This record gives sequence, C-alpha cells and structure tokens, in this order.
Amino acid sequence: MVRICITRRTSIVAVALLARHAQAFVSPAFLAQTTTKSNRSFSRTSFLTMSTSGEAAKKRVLVPIGNGSEEIETTCITDTLTRFGAEVVVASVMPDGDLVCKMSRNIKFLADVTMKDAATEEWDLIALPGGMPGAEHLRDCKDLVALLEKQKSQGKLYAAVCAAPAVALASNGLIEGSATCFPVPAFRAALPEASDDAVVVTKNLVTSQGPGTALKFALQLGEEMFGKGKADEIAAQMLVER
Repeated sequence: MVRICITRRTSIVAVALLARHAQAFVSPAFLAQTTTKSNRSFSRTSFLTMSTSGEAAKKRVLVPIGNGSEEIETTCITDTLTRFGAEVVVASVMPDGDLVCKMSRNIKFLADVTMKDAATEEWDLIALPGGMPGAEHLRDCKDLVALLEKQKSQGKLYAAVCAAPAVALASNGLIEGSATCFPVPAFRAALPEASDDAVVVTKNLVTSQGPGTALKFALQLGEEMFGKGKADEIAAQMLVER
C-alpha cells in the first residue's frame, strides 16, 4: 500500500481516476473539493491510499457525453475498452459544468470530469457516442472540437457512432474520406463519402452506425489500440462473433 499525494498541480482527471479505481474509502468532503471550484484546484494537500499494480501506463480513452447522448453506445464503448485494459474517462460537455447527464432514454450518467478539464490532457483515443440532442452538444463544445482537431492533426485515433459522425464531426470538418453513421438521409448527406458498412476505418478515424453496431464498433477501437489478437480474445469472452 502507498499514499498518493494530491497537490494543487494534480489534474482533475487524475484525481477522478484515482477516486474511481483506488481500493480505498474517499470521503464525500474530499470529492467535493474536486468540483466546487471553477479552476478545479486544491486549496490544500490531500491524501488517499490505494494499491499499486506495477503495470505499465495504460492507453487513455476519452468518452465525451452530454444531455441526450445514447446510453447503449456510451456503455459499449466504456465497458468494452475497460475490458481491454484501457483507462477510460467520461467527460461532460455541458456548459454549466454539471457532471450528471440525462441521456437519450432518460437514464442519468455521472461523468468523471468536465470537458474543460479533459481538454488539458493527452488521449490515445477520443470516442463519441451518438444520440440526439447529445451529438449536438458535442458539436457545440469548443473545448471538445479543439481537442478533436488536435487529435486528427497528430494522427491519433478518434471515433464516432450513430448521429455523431454527421452532427459532431462532419459539421466541424473532421471527416475526410469514407465514413458511416446512423442510416438516415440527412445524416448520410452530411458525410463526404457515406458507407453502408457497420464499422468503417479511414486512417485514424473509426465510425459506426448505431446501438446495434456499438459492440462491433468498440471491439474495432480495441483492435486499433491493442491489436487483432487481443480484440478476438475480448470478443470471445463477450460471446461476440467477429
């Protein structure tokens, strides 16, 4: 067991992950410190205790959500990539800084951090769920769009499913070449080259169609980061045919 010192310089993303994954009790008062200040800094040094695994740094995945994001797609992405061993962080894009998002079927999801905080970090993958008006909230989040532009320009993985390829990516000039989305005319017309495939990989962009293809989408994201062998292993454990 070790004690982790959290200071003013510690990012809110790191704190959220420590709180989520640590095998320790974290008091509500401690967690309140991470959300009550607009600059997300600490007024004093705090400590929490956790177990160390000694494993190498994990691949880091950001999943932005907002009110109206699609529950199945969000869960498929976060659950599946966690099974691969990725460090998955859910960020709320809501402008009021609220971490609780009311999803497209009225289920409430609690994000780990705000998008403003997540935008200061580096990510191996940024994966956008669909859903309406969730995809519109993603489209309108300047911090997210700037991060996606950076991700694209650096050749790092980014992805979207359902309404998000058309509404959040294409509208911001973030798609070049073939892509897929939820198969309705308005969304397909927004894509530069619409595909009928369930999952499409074009350079460092992965797109997919909707809730029914979300597991295949998530497994493909896992393959892009961890290799086909690992993806086939995880798929077999989940009883998914590839």
